Amino acid sequence: MSTFFYMLLAFVVGILVGWFIWGRLRGQFDSLRGDLDRTRGERDRLRADSDRLKGELDACGRARADLESRLRDAPGAKAGADKAAAPAPAALMSTPAASTSAKAAPAKSAAAKKPAAKAAAPKKAAAPAAKKAAAPQAATGKADNLRRLIGIGPVNERLLKGLGVTTYAEIAAWTAADVKRIEEVLNFDGRIAREKWIEQAKLLAAGNEAEFAHQFPTAGTASNT
Repeated sequence: MSTFFYMLLAFVVGILVGWFIWGRLRGQFDSLRGDLDRTRGERDRLRADSDRLKGELDACGRARADLESRLRDAPGAKAGADKAAAPAPAALMSTPAASTSAKAAPAKSAAAKKPAAKAAAPKKAAAPAAKKAAAPQAATGKADNLRRLIGIGPVNERLLKGLGVTTYAEIAAWTAADVKRIEEVLNFDGRIAREKWIEQAKLLAAGNEAEFAHQFPTAGTASNT
């Protein structure tokens, strides 16, 4: 009887010990499973961050390629503008050239026939008139700072000076034909009228600084062009 009691007691104790050990092992297993789930969550988060950074890197690469293409195209556009501006002085100086040719023609005709010299006299008189008409541009003396006008930056100022335009008075005196000729040379399309170059030049040529500052407050600033 006592042997059976001890065996039963040993069996119960074994069950209790086994249950206790299994409980601890199960707790550790659950803890390991939780750590595994957290590790998987961290892995997914890192993968998402990696994909986001990769997308930002690709966007930066595309932006860099776009900027490089613009920088490559910029010198070509500038060279095209300079090439378009090269024939301009000859176009603007066409009137003096015509007057010179007119002088040469009457001289030759005068050597050939005297009546032809009499007929050429009005043309010779017209040449001094053309010089007088061109005199106000040359008599203006000191060149003005054309970059004070909205729409005229370093490039446009250089092109205008290459065309012989150096003062506000010259721009203020432009006619519709002058505007058309200048826009063809500078490859503009209605920009002079949109940016009101002539109106600005009239105020500056008249010395009306207060009205100029009132009507064109952004002139002369970084956003001028």
